[in-house]
Amino acid sequence: MTLAETPNDKNSSNPFLTLNYETALESLGGDYYDEVAAAEFPQHLLRWRNDELLPRFGLDPQVVKDEDFIAAFGQFQGRKPLLALRYHGYQFGEYNGQLGDGRGFLYGQVRANDGELYDFGTKGSGRTPYSRGGDGMLTLKGGVREVLAAEALHYLGVRTSRCLSMIETGLPLWRGDEPSPTRSSVMIRMSSSHIRFGTFERLHYFQRPDLTKKLLDHVIEQYYRHLNAEEDKYILFYAELVKRVAELVAQWMAAGFCHAVLNTDNMSITGESFDYGPYAFIPSYNPSFIAAYFDYYGRYCYGNQPSICKLNLQMLQEPLKAIIDKGEMEARLEMFDEHYQAEYSSLMLKKLGFSELSHPQAAELLNLTVEFLKDSQVGYHQFFYEMARTFSSKWRDEPGFVMNNSDIVPVPGASGIFDDWCILYHQILNDFDSDRTNIISQTLAVNNPKTVLLRPVIEATWEAIAQEDNWQPFYELIQQIQSKK
Repeated sequence: MTLAETPNDKNSSNPFLTLNYETALESLGGDYYDEVAAAEFPQHLLRWRNDELLPRFGLDPQVVKDEDFIAAFGQFQGRKPLLALRYHGYQFGEYNGQLGDGRGFLYGQVRANDGELYDFGTKGSGRTPYSRGGDGMLTLKGGVREVLAAEALHYLGVRTSRCLSMIETGLPLWRGDEPSPTRSSVMIRMSSSHIRFGTFERLHYFQRPDLTKKLLDHVIEQYYRHLNAEEDKYILFYAELVKRVAELVAQWMAAGFCHAVLNTDNMSITGESFDYGPYAFIPSYNPSFIAAYFDYYGRYCYGNQPSICKLNLQMLQEPLKAIIDKGEMEARLEMFDEHYQAEYSSLMLKKLGFSELSHPQAAELLNLTVEFLKDSQVGYHQFFYEMARTFSSKWRDEPGFVMNNSDIVPVPGASGIFDDWCILYHQILNDFDSDRTNIISQTLAVNNPKTVLLRPVIEATWEAIAQEDNWQPFYELIQQIQSKK
């Protein structure tokens, strides 16, 4: 990857400027957004371009130049209108009617080769009517962290937004949680939709059921197209959203990921993960783990994520009840736990090497695994990686051989939970034919990469940038994530 300075020539051959942008959200009218202007920056250094995403939109990475990214996503040439969306939200349980896109906007909407509509949204592009006294900017460290989070979660199988580009912008920023002045950036986030739970909550706040229905029709038409022709499409939409969100939280939990700020304005109406601020991957299994320093009471701790997302879905019923029967929504929400447990069990069993395990003792194996991880406080990610690294057909011979080459597990007899786990794992292996061993080994390897974005890894990567302007560790880390090494 190369870096590029601000281009002098502004030509219409820029492939980003000639994409067939759609006006799906814009066509809803000005009740949902404000037209805004992008900030002007003194510098444009392209630090990240996600070439993996370009073919989705018919673009050849070999043809798209760094200068094209800068002109489109740093200088914002040729794109109007730029839309700052209006929304409210419950933040740490308290309703906030002063929200909205405060440091970003919807750059454009493009239909990809898969037929789905995607949003290009900015972060760090300057003040909007919703900046609430802020500068509307994004620190470079914040941009680096979001690029890393999105790529890591994507390759861990989480349904997530991803970053298309990140440009360093040359503005010194002052922040209370970073040594200041600190460097600045502007980022483009590719997501399935810019619409949040809080978008609907704002309309309910202003008592506009007509605008709520108009928005809901738009959401179903664009993002739940298979429901368009259904007579009961509204309740079917809510039921599917419940399932999507339940599965998303299960993906976070299995990945050992703590989002940290699950306010309703950070919940996508498509059930997609996005907006990575103070997130963290858990070092060991601890349901009380808190990622955000300002989450004083642990509302959004790791273990609370399923219940919080279920609560957010419940609160969404308030604006939606103008269109959908509340009793029917409550009945569909009752399915949340079942959807969550099915997805979580499936993902965790894959981490244990079993892609399709209907074994009668599967639930017991999963429970013992979690019990051991919680009791021992061994590294959550390291435990599963060590399973993948040390797995051997000899584990079928006797329980004592299970993970006996790993230094992170107790010696035999030191942990009754682990001894029981080894015995059960050994028994399950022997319930399968020996030729299944290779499949189990491959499943372990695919689902348990060595590289994990623990805080020390992110901080070391950032220190190289902050102290020496050395971006090589950043690019190497992304390469390791993408190659699942």
